[in-house]
Amino acid sequence: MTPAITLEELLNWSRQSAQFWKAHFEANPALLQLPCTIDDSGVLQELVRHIWMAELRWAQCVSGRPMVPRTDLPTGPLDALFAMHEEAARMVQSLLDDPAQDWDERLTLSYESLAPALRKPSRRKALAHALLHSQRHWTQVTSLVREAGFPSGFQGDVLFSLALE
Repeated sequence: MTPAITLEELLNWSRQSAQFWKAHFEANPALLQLPCTIDDSGVLQELVRHIWMAELRWAQCVSGRPMVPRTDLPTGPLDALFAMHEEAARMVQSLLDDPAQDWDERLTLSYESLAPALRKPSRRKALAHALLHSQRHWTQVTSLVREAGFPSGFQGDVLFSLALE
Protein backbone atom coordinates (compact mmCIF):
# COMPACT_ATOMS: atom_id res chain seq x y z
CA MET A 1 0.00 0.00 0.00
CA THR A 2 1.22 3.49 -0.83
CA PRO A 3 0.98 5.68 2.28
CA ALA A 4 -1.18 8.46 0.89
CA ILE A 5 -4.09 10.69 1.76
CA THR A 6 -6.81 10.20 -0.83
CA LEU A 7 -9.03 12.74 -2.51
CA GLU A 8 -11.96 10.97 -0.81
CA GLU A 9 -10.39 11.68 2.58
CA LEU A 10 -9.74 15.31 1.63
CA LEU A 11 -13.37 15.65 0.53
CA ASN A 12 -14.57 14.23 3.84
CA TRP A 13 -12.28 16.62 5.72
CA SER A 14 -13.73 19.47 3.69
CA ARG A 15 -17.26 18.36 4.55
CA GLN A 16 -16.38 18.10 8.24
CA SER A 17 -14.89 21.60 8.28
CA ALA A 18 -17.78 23.13 6.36
CA GLN A 19 -20.32 21.57 8.74
CA PHE A 20 -18.37 22.91 11.73
CA TRP A 21 -18.30 26.46 10.39
CA LYS A 22 -21.91 26.47 9.26
CA ALA A 23 -22.99 25.43 12.76
CA HIS A 24 -20.66 27.97 14.37
CA PHE A 25 -21.99 30.80 12.20
CA GLU A 26 -25.59 29.75 12.82
CA ALA A 27 -24.89 29.95 16.56
CA ASN A 28 -22.98 33.25 16.17
CA PRO A 29 -24.43 35.05 13.13
CA ALA A 30 -22.80 38.39 14.00
CA LEU A 31 -19.41 36.82 13.20
CA LEU A 32 -20.28 36.95 9.51
CA GLN A 33 -20.12 40.75 9.69
CA LEU A 34 -16.63 40.88 11.21
CA PRO A 35 -14.28 43.09 9.20
CA CYS A 36 -12.07 40.91 7.02
CA THR A 37 -9.25 41.88 4.68
CA ILE A 38 -8.36 38.34 3.58
CA ASP A 39 -8.75 38.28 -0.22
CA ASP A 40 -10.10 41.85 -0.02
CA SER A 41 -13.30 40.42 1.41
CA GLY A 42 -14.59 43.36 3.43
CA VAL A 43 -16.53 41.19 5.88
CA LEU A 44 -16.21 37.57 6.89
CA GLN A 45 -19.36 36.52 5.03
CA GLU A 46 -17.67 37.51 1.78
CA LEU A 47 -14.69 35.28 2.60
CA VAL A 48 -17.06 32.40 3.42
CA ARG A 49 -18.70 33.01 0.04
CA HIS A 50 -15.26 32.92 -1.59
CA ILE A 51 -14.43 29.60 0.08
CA TRP A 52 -17.62 27.80 -0.93
CA MET A 53 -17.86 29.50 -4.32
CA ALA A 54 -14.32 28.35 -5.14
CA GLU A 55 -15.24 24.79 -4.16
CA LEU A 56 -18.21 24.89 -6.52
CA ARG A 57 -16.38 26.48 -9.43
CA TRP A 58 -13.43 24.07 -9.13
CA ALA A 59 -15.83 21.11 -8.94
CA GLN A 60 -17.46 22.39 -12.12
CA CYS A 61 -14.07 22.82 -13.77
CA VAL A 62 -12.80 19.37 -12.81
CA SER A 63 -16.05 17.73 -13.91
CA GLY A 64 -15.95 19.47 -17.30
CA ARG A 65 -19.05 21.57 -16.65
CA PRO A 66 -19.21 25.26 -17.40
CA MET A 67 -18.33 27.39 -14.39
CA VAL A 68 -21.21 29.53 -13.20
CA PRO A 69 -20.14 33.19 -13.32
CA ARG A 70 -19.33 34.60 -9.88
CA THR A 71 -21.95 37.30 -10.35
CA ASP A 72 -24.65 34.62 -10.71
CA LEU A 73 -23.80 32.95 -7.39
CA PRO A 74 -25.42 33.96 -4.10
CA THR A 75 -23.85 36.48 -1.75
CA GLY A 76 -25.92 35.24 1.19
CA PRO A 77 -27.60 34.22 3.40
CA LEU A 78 -25.53 31.50 5.06
CA ASP A 79 -27.79 28.66 3.87
CA ALA A 80 -27.43 29.78 0.25
CA LEU A 81 -23.66 29.95 0.62
CA PHE A 82 -23.55 26.51 2.27
CA ALA A 83 -25.64 25.12 -0.60
CA MET A 84 -22.70 25.89 -2.90
CA HIS A 85 -20.47 23.70 -0.71
CA GLU A 86 -23.05 20.91 -0.70
CA GLU A 87 -23.44 21.03 -4.48
CA ALA A 88 -19.68 20.96 -4.94
CA ALA A 89 -19.30 18.04 -2.51
CA ARG A 90 -21.99 16.03 -4.33
CA MET A 91 -20.36 16.77 -7.68
CA VAL A 92 -16.92 15.73 -6.42
CA GLN A 93 -18.29 12.61 -4.72
CA SER A 94 -19.92 11.58 -7.99
CA LEU A 95 -16.59 11.95 -9.79
CA LEU A 96 -14.72 10.01 -7.11
CA ASP A 97 -17.31 7.20 -7.23
CA ASP A 98 -16.81 6.78 -10.99
CA PRO A 99 -13.92 4.36 -11.68
CA ALA A 100 -13.80 5.50 -15.32
CA GLN A 101 -12.53 8.98 -14.40
CA ASP A 102 -9.16 9.92 -15.87
CA TRP A 103 -7.49 11.88 -13.06
CA ASP A 104 -4.32 12.42 -15.08
CA GLU A 105 -6.23 14.29 -17.81
CA ARG A 106 -4.98 17.84 -18.16
CA LEU A 107 -7.17 20.89 -17.76
CA THR A 108 -6.52 24.12 -19.59
CA LEU A 109 -6.91 27.10 -17.26
CA SER A 110 -7.21 30.64 -18.53
CA TYR A 111 -6.08 32.39 -15.36
CA GLU A 112 -3.65 35.10 -16.46
CA SER A 113 -2.35 35.29 -12.88
CA LEU A 114 -0.90 31.78 -13.25
CA ALA A 115 2.44 31.24 -14.87
CA PRO A 116 2.00 29.46 -18.22
CA ALA A 117 3.64 26.30 -16.84
CA LEU A 118 0.90 26.07 -14.19
CA ARG A 119 -2.08 26.48 -16.52
CA LYS A 120 -2.38 22.78 -17.43
CA PRO A 121 -2.81 20.90 -14.15
CA SER A 122 -4.10 17.37 -13.97
CA ARG A 123 -7.69 17.00 -12.79
CA ARG A 124 -6.29 15.30 -9.67
CA LYS A 125 -4.07 18.28 -8.86
CA ALA A 126 -6.88 20.77 -9.49
CA LEU A 127 -9.23 18.88 -7.18
CA ALA A 128 -6.58 18.58 -4.46
CA HIS A 129 -6.02 22.33 -4.79
CA ALA A 130 -9.72 23.04 -4.36
CA LEU A 131 -10.04 20.89 -1.26
CA LEU A 132 -6.87 22.22 0.38
CA HIS A 133 -7.73 25.82 -0.56
CA SER A 134 -10.76 25.63 1.73
CA GLN A 135 -8.72 24.27 4.63
CA ARG A 136 -6.19 27.08 4.28
CA HIS A 137 -8.92 29.68 4.48
CA TRP A 138 -10.67 27.99 7.43
CA THR A 139 -7.47 28.34 9.44
CA GLN A 140 -7.45 32.05 8.56
CA VAL A 141 -11.08 32.29 9.70
CA THR A 142 -10.12 30.57 12.96
CA SER A 143 -7.51 33.24 13.64
CA LEU A 144 -9.84 36.07 12.65
CA VAL A 145 -12.69 35.05 14.95
CA ARG A 146 -10.28 34.30 17.83
CA GLU A 147 -8.64 37.73 17.47
CA ALA A 148 -12.11 39.29 17.52
CA GLY A 149 -12.75 37.62 20.88
CA PHE A 150 -14.88 34.72 19.66
CA PRO A 151 -12.74 31.56 19.76
CA SER A 152 -14.39 28.82 17.75
CA GLY A 153 -12.64 25.73 19.03
CA PHE A 154 -12.04 24.71 15.40
CA GLN A 155 -9.30 22.13 15.15
CA GLY A 156 -8.43 22.40 11.49
CA ASP A 157 -5.24 20.37 11.51
CA VAL A 158 -5.48 17.08 9.65
CA LEU A 159 -4.44 15.27 12.85
CA PHE A 160 -7.79 16.22 14.44
CA SER A 161 -9.95 15.26 11.47
CA LEU A 162 -12.31 12.34 11.89
CA ALA A 163 -12.35 12.07 8.09
CA LEU A 164 -8.87 10.53 7.98
CA GLU A 165 -7.55 7.53 9.85
